Amino acid sequence: MLLRNLRYLDALAREQHFARAAKLCEVTQPTLSAGIKQLEEELGLLVVQRGQRFQGLTPEGSRILEWARRVLADTESLRQVASELRAGLVGRLRIGAIPTALPTVALLTTPFAERHPQVSITALSLSSIDIQRGLDDFSLDAGLTYLDNEPLSGVRTLPLYQEQYFLFTAAGAAPAERPTIRWDQVGEFELCLLTPDMQNRRILDARFRAAGVTVRAGIETNSVLTAWAHVRSGRWASILPQSFLYLLGEPEGIRAIPFETGDPGHTIGLVVPDREPLTPSARELFTLASEVNLKTALDSGRPRTGSSRRR
Repeated sequence: MLLRNLRYLDALAREQHFARAAKLCEVTQPTLSAGIKQLEEELGLLVVQRGQRFQGLTPEGSRILEWARRVLADTESLRQVASELRAGLVGRLRIGAIPTALPTVALLTTPFAERHPQVSITALSLSSIDIQRGLDDFSLDAGLTYLDNEPLSGVRTLPLYQEQYFLFTAAGAAPAERPTIRWDQVGEFELCLLTPDMQNRRILDARFRAAGVTVRAGIETNSVLTAWAHVRSGRWASILPQSFLYLLGEPEGIRAIPFETGDPGHTIGLVVPDREPLTPSARELFTLASEVNLKTALDSGRPRTGSSRRR
């Protein structure tokens, strides 16, 4: 069985289009089609539904795809191990991170790149659902996501820090003497929040319900950068975790007000597939993450309660 034919099948399933899949594989469309036909003949199964355009995989093809991706992932891992034995780790590391954890990614990738300069790193902003899907279909090596809010499956976890929330707002929008804020007080502000398909928003909505308050977001976005831009406009407030204090500090004209709550917050952690052997890049990232104290780094950017600038 030719590995390239398995790559053709994987590319076709991802792109859902023969021409785009061929381009991804850097071959002509007839070459890709012939490779998949050869795979079908060897397996004795119809893998792709035939038509003038791609119409999906057959049920048998979906099962074959699962094994094809596993074989391709194991092949890549084998190459990484061989390279590591020869001259150090090479290859790639693919990380998915939920938007609220993006400011912490560099705390892991920077020391990783220093240890393994020959590894190419890709870091993507993804929802927690997409991270789970990427680990399942071998398109990701690792993820940064919530560990204790919504179920995870088939993963090995490493807790990194507890997510704590702040209300970010224009300095004049909240009384200067207010050192903290309660969840039932957020209705006083015009809010820009993440969209409901983001787990962070579902966590915030649960906090609102527990506080007995109905909150309407005037603006919803799947981008934390867009939320921050609306805060900087002076009209809107947003609820973001302490990772954004680490990244941006407390700029002139903006207040970061912590919530008064005894809730320890949800755990952000590293997840990798729960299988052996791990890809060498995932293994090395997991080892490095266990040595890095992200909580200390994040606390260095956190204002002391009651010490926000008075204006």
